Amino acid sequence: MDPGQLSEIGLTEGEAKVYLTMVRLGQTKTGAIASEAGVSSSKVYKILDRLEQKGLAGHVTRGKVKYFSALPARRLLDYMDEKAEELAEKRRLVEELLPTLEAEKNTAQKPEAAVYEGFKAVTNLFRGMLDELRKGETYYVIGAGYGDTPNLREFFYGHHKRRSAKGIRVKMLANFDEKNKPNETAKLPKLVTPKLSEIRYLPQYLITNMEIVFYKNKAIIALWTTEPKGFLIESGEAVKSFEKYFNAFWKTAKS
Repeated sequence: MDPGQLSEIGLTEGEAKVYLTMVRLGQTKTGAIASEAGVSSSKVYKILDRLEQKGLAGHVTRGKVKYFSALPARRLLDYMDEKAEELAEKRRLVEELLPTLEAEKNTAQKPEAAVYEGFKAVTNLFRGMLDELRKGETYYVIGAGYGDTPNLREFFYGHHKRRSAKGIRVKMLANFDEKNKPNETAKLPKLVTPKLSEIRYLPQYLITNMEIVFYKNKAIIALWTTEPKGFLIESGEAVKSFEKYFNAFWKTAKS
């Protein structure tokens, strides 16, 4: 069994290796565990202590020597249940803190611009936009496309399904090469939610990996490269400027 599979449920790499070693060897001393698991003797005691705290290992003492063993494999399910309960409790605490945190943010001076890097950080800007917009409200897009960013098509397919469920409208100037895509996840939102979407296409010579999205007093500039970057601008003036560009392009873009 690959230790990485246990790492996915919350064990460290060392904990996963030591646990699997004990499963294979049965009750044994720390020297054999350290050697078989490929961890140093100085670390194996700390790892075993953590596994015991997690309820995944136990020991007996014979004379002055400790022998360790893994607890039954089904204990992993109990461990997952406990982790789920802890996560649910942490989520509840965060939900209680949200009103206070939002109030603190509203009283503080808002930044005019911020930079975000990485797929998760940049796509979170779009998740936040859907959280802020209400049913019937609209956001605008200039240069919609998928660039060179892996998994971006799938993200936006899910994004537009969530947008549709909330009843949020979009007016989009998409890149010409995104017209008539063949598969479901590649479809633009007009094909997913036609009543809530208006799409026109920019000419071929305007295609770039940059996408501009604006709504209310915020604008998102996303660079869809293999390592995406995003810029969030909070400025009514910036939004008005982008709106002028959008309206000019909208008149000449083709549906």
